[in-house]
Amino acid sequence: MISKIKSIVFVLGFISSIGFAQSKGIVPKNYVAYKTSEKIQIDGDELETSWSKAEWTDAFIDIEGVEKPKFNTKVKMLWDDKNYYILAKIQEPHVWANLKQHDTIIFYNNDFEVFIDPDGDTFNYYELEINALNTAWDLFLTKPYREKNVVLNDWNNTGLQSAVKIQGTLNNPADTDEGWTLEIAIPWASYQKSFGEDNVPRDKFWRVNFSRVNWQHDIVNGKYERKKDASGKYLPEYNWVWSPQGVINMHEPEKWGYVYFTSKEIGNKVTFTIPQDEKIKWELFELYRAQKQFLAKNKKWAVAINQLTKSVIKVGTNVITPKLENHSFGWNISVKSPFSSKTFIIKEDGQFIEK
Repeated sequence: MISKIKSIVFVLGFISSIGFAQSKGIVPKNYVAYKTSEKIQIDGDELETSWSKAEWTDAFIDIEGVEKPKFNTKVKMLWDDKNYYILAKIQEPHVWANLKQHDTIIFYNNDFEVFIDPDGDTFNYYELEINALNTAWDLFLTKPYREKNVVLNDWNNTGLQSAVKIQGTLNNPADTDEGWTLEIAIPWASYQKSFGEDNVPRDKFWRVNFSRVNWQHDIVNGKYERKKDASGKYLPEYNWVWSPQGVINMHEPEKWGYVYFTSKEIGNKVTFTIPQDEKIKWELFELYRAQKQFLAKNKKWAVAINQLTKSVIKVGTNVITPKLENHSFGWNISVKSPFSSKTFIIKEDGQFIEK
């Protein structure tokens, strides 16, 4: 598998998108997170009744959505007025980690990663990585790496709680482990302070995805190390995710899953259907990628939609007719939704605007 490319500038660098058109056919996963009135103890033990009632997500798939991973990963979610709770069950016959410094590059170990975009415009989103030592790396990104962005490595998810429970022994090559459980409480207040959210997302959805990085390893002097090839280069990692991206790139937020935070208590049954307006957004992002391809090939932007696609664009049974407008700074593609009468706009930098 081709590695996800992460080069460090002062913290993190550019992650390339491999093939703009590969996202067709990839449908984001969705999950209903129920409210809990039970106190959730963040200890990795998942003993609360609320956790026993919560459903697991589908098992993770490889990031492109085409291969079944070697080891299983699945997640449960809950929430209350203070926190967003995540429980990850990670199958791993050799649980190891050696990074202990907060905000170091955690994906150099096997890790579990959380990506959150509260308003779904692909701008101003969050990443959290945690290894089996419970060492965290939390950061805030102004835009995806495909655009000129700012990465705030010194942003802290204030009040974050996490705990790891290992089913086996950590850093012991002499035995075979079952894996590890990670329990996380992310306070809404950390997003309210830095993102400007007025309150928790009651009966709303956020765009969320989860990733697991898993490395092949060698045992050197009794310790685990990432495996290298004959030339001394590290072998690429495996990238296993909840909602497949279609490309080896987690930083395409428009492809992340949907988590709907119902105000109903855990134990109820709520069905969430991805709104048709969201499917219009998917089509606009396809046009955005086509524009990027057009620029790369022709050294200029397209000036008409039929230069980007010859196909009729339909959402359900409705034909949508996007309008492309070029201007001195770039372009906008806009469309009026037949479902809500809202106007959706995507800009040359990928920002999504709703009016």
